[in-house]
Amino acid sequence: MKNEFVLAFNEMLDEKQLPRDTVIKALESAMVSAYRKAVVASAAQHIEAKLDPETGNFLIYAEKEVVDEVVDERTEVLLADARKVMPDAEIGDMAIVESTPKDFGRVAAQTARQVIQQRLRDAERMDQIEFYEKKVGEIVSGVVQSISNDGYTIGLDKKAEGTLLRKDVIKGERFRLHEHVRALIVEVKDTARNPQILLSRTDRKFLFRLLEIDVPEIFHGIVEVRSIAREPGARAKIAVSATQQGIDPVGACVGIQGKRIQPIVKELHDEKIDVIEWNPDPAIFISKAISPAKVVGVYLGNGKTATVVVPEDQLSLAIGRDGQNARLAAKLTSWRIDIKSVTEAASDIIGIFESKRDLIEHNDETGERTTIITHKELFDGEEKSIDSIRVILSKRNEGRNLSVDEIETLNRFVDRIEKRKVAGFNESNVSEVIRTLMNSQLLKEDISKKHINESGLPKHVAAILQNAGLFTFGDLYERMKKDPDEIFKLQGISTKSMNEIASLVKFIGISTSVEPNMQTVPTEMNSDSGIASESTALEVPAEVENQAETEPEKLIAETVIIPQVQTESEMTESIPEKPVEQEETEDISFDELFNTIRTDAISHVDYIDDEDEDRIDGNTKKDKKKKKKKNVQVEYDPESDVTLVHKKHKRTDDEDWGW
Repeated sequence: MKNEFVLAFNEMLDEKQLPRDTVIKALESAMVSAYRKAVVASAAQHIEAKLDPETGNFLIYAEKEVVDEVVDERTEVLLADARKVMPDAEIGDMAIVESTPKDFGRVAAQTARQVIQQRLRDAERMDQIEFYEKKVGEIVSGVVQSISNDGYTIGLDKKAEGTLLRKDVIKGERFRLHEHVRALIVEVKDTARNPQILLSRTDRKFLFRLLEIDVPEIFHGIVEVRSIAREPGARAKIAVSATQQGIDPVGACVGIQGKRIQPIVKELHDEKIDVIEWNPDPAIFISKAISPAKVVGVYLGNGKTATVVVPEDQLSLAIGRDGQNARLAAKLTSWRIDIKSVTEAASDIIGIFESKRDLIEHNDETGERTTIITHKELFDGEEKSIDSIRVILSKRNEGRNLSVDEIETLNRFVDRIEKRKVAGFNESNVSEVIRTLMNSQLLKEDISKKHINESGLPKHVAAILQNAGLFTFGDLYERMKKDPDEIFKLQGISTKSMNEIASLVKFIGISTSVEPNMQTVPTEMNSDSGIASESTALEVPAEVENQAETEPEKLIAETVIIPQVQTESEMTESIPEKPVEQEETEDISFDELFNTIRTDAISHVDYIDDEDEDRIDGNTKKDKKKKKKKNVQVEYDPESDVTLVHKKHKRTDDEDWGW
């Protein structure tokens, strides 16, 4: 009996691929059900079974009432028998005693068999669900087991079955029975019978996982996939960037003579794949996304809308067959892209000139109308150019070819006007906003509640931040305080934009550290300088007040108060009556002032864009010499007769955000 049970038990473990404890619990549960069926026990009665895996013997334990005389053996036990397992048992107590029957009978044995099968099926189903839920978003390999009008049934590990629907198969693909298939697990559903595992070969993540398998740099994080746009079976665009210097992300993905990308193309049924390098500047990124078409200029507008101007002979290539290239570029960059030829763009500009109307932005939410640029500002000094452009356009409309000089004239004209059109959208007024907030002396709560559109950041940058869930100054400050890299990695945030965001965050850090109940002393409003009517209890020198009418910006810079970190007890002390004497300082600009501000709440972070990396870490000897001179300072100490060498930090002044 022992050997037979052990062999059958081990065979069940191998067949079902289940843990040992799971099978033992299923057998014990089956014996409990068989006992209840055999003795017709109440559902309220506690019954448990114990299995000895070595011998294969079962013991049944049932809860019974301790009595003097047993009337019903199913629910009652004598006091003497109860005290064998429970020495302090008394009449009326409940005791759990062994109640293993000598023979379960045919019905009970059949019940035990059914329960065992059901419990094992449930355990197998839960094991499959737990296993494949962890693999959602990963690639699995299986064999085609059946083909139907709805799709394919794929046999997977652990005797599970995956469903590959027709809509999730690449167009033109056909699989035969017993053919091996690779697909991405999209979703796992728990059903009454078997888990439903949904597979896909058209999902963007399927392409990403294939790149991880065939490109080690992506798997190890040296190359990062920024975004993927894909039309399954036809074409795909992938934007990649390197996380380390000296790595070519595009070359790493393509491989020598395309040896890395070709297996992926073959797996995707000859789907064409364009690999481009991601760039934090949205204009450069959009220009690369339009490839292989050449681009004359990219002009960013409001609401993440970009106008792309291409040469006339490149228009069809930029749009692609049925607009495929333009659609993929828009998906890849998350910008709405309007592609025009140079002649179309010039004709539109001539139409604006003849309408003599200003460019006005209409806000659908608030109903406000804002003038972006006036007609006079847009065409200032272009009267003579307009006539020559009209001549060139009329020549082109007649079907005559344009000379190289005429094409260049069109390009320069369109570039000038388009840059003026989008200047209002991309212009930064962060410094003016900070000056205004300084003069207003708003409290912490008021500044934190201001909307991000009031920050003075370019409108496309404000739109990117709002898409990331940052709607107020307080949201921006908290996110930068938590992890500045999270904002810098947002698609469309360049190093220049991060400098502007950092300037604003530095000011928010100062304003939020000032207590609202700080004592103030009234001063008279200077109408010429626009200085606020209240200031802190520090005395402003008379010579500074005299400069208010002629140098308002200098006055703002010199009267900024940088709060010091104080303890709780120090904050409760009254401000001393004796005014604080100000030291004489050199005249510094507003931007230089902010470079000296330090906020304890935010750690130091350095960002270097691609151009700065090339300049700082050049490969030529000349670049290395310049780097050494730039980053090393030699000083001579005459008292100790020692020459000191100081290393400077590797970054430029325009990258200093004061972190």
